[in-house]
Amino acid sequence: MTDFIYYILTALALVCVFEGLMYALFPQAVRKMMILAITMNDQKFRQLGLSIVILGFMTLWLIYMLKT
Repeated sequence: MTDFIYYILTALALVCVFEGLMYALFPQAVRKMMILAITMNDQKFRQLGLSIVILGFMTLWLIYMLKT
């Protein structure tokens, strides 16, 4: 297995762990967030998604820069 596939599978596993922890530890907060997401208009929802993507890329860039 190549390193890239190993890292991708590790990242997916960590996403599952953190998602599961959120549902297990904070079920009421997750329900409230779901209700908020359903009632949010599409434009704000897209802006939130884009902000999260940008934050993720910035975090990856920071990790890459610290590693080199």
